[in-house]
Amino acid sequence: MGAQDVTALPAPKIEAKRPWNAARIAGTALMAFWIAAGIGIATYLYSVYNPALIAQYGPRYLSGLWITIQLVGLSVFLGAILSVPVAWARMSPNKIISGAAYVFVYFIRGTPLIAQTFLIYYGFPQFRPQLEAIGLWSVFRDAWGCALFAFTLNTAAYQAEILRGAIQSVPRGQWEGAAALGIPRLLAVRKIILPQAMIVALRPYANEIILMIKGSAIVAIITVFDLMGVTRQAFSRTFDFQTYIWAAIIYLLIVEALRHATDWAERRITRHLKR
Repeated sequence: MGAQDVTALPAPKIEAKRPWNAARIAGTALMAFWIAAGIGIATYLYSVYNPALIAQYGPRYLSGLWITIQLVGLSVFLGAILSVPVAWARMSPNKIISGAAYVFVYFIRGTPLIAQTFLIYYGFPQFRPQLEAIGLWSVFRDAWGCALFAFTLNTAAYQAEILRGAIQSVPRGQWEGAAALGIPRLLAVRKIILPQAMIVALRPYANEIILMIKGSAIVAIITVFDLMGVTRQAFSRTFDFQTYIWAAIIYLLIVEALRHATDWAERRITRHLKR
């Protein structure tokens, strides 16, 4: 009986242990801190849990949350519409048009959102006769309209820069290829340029919405009873600190839901890039 050939199996790979460098130690310590903080907050909420407080202010929290969602959703939607002409103006070869758009974006991005809100809320009533003459006083006579207008202008400036950067990130060859094939410029933008630009812009858009959600808390100062406004009202009547903790948890859940939705959308629109 002849000797059989024995094929040598490759030796199993032994993964080297990760060294405990400064970055790993800092990351582990930070994770341990957040875990301890989460356990501490959960323990505190359990110890001070008040069913009567939840029953009394729970519906108000839901009402305030709905106002927050409406405010952020409408302002982001209207800001997205406004950002298109602003982004186009920023890329215009006409120096007057591009200069005017630059001044708008520079002012909005260079001043705090709360200052812009105060300028509109306290400043526009000084021009009540003029606003009544053009039929806009009904928009600016209450805090909700002023907040919506301020938030729309603010997010429009940021979204315009996001859109401009995303469009400019598309290689010039895409434009030239579309022109060589005789594709109209508007059709090329809609079918070729924007789909590629949206891959780049998705994360910045999500970050902008998250910033708007967190920034929406300032409207409580101008008497809009959003989530933070209801929270301030609840605390002023109960002096119970857990009212703010519940509000923080709700904000955190909204942001986490948006983050997961962004991850899902990114996987969907980039599935053709993965092998």
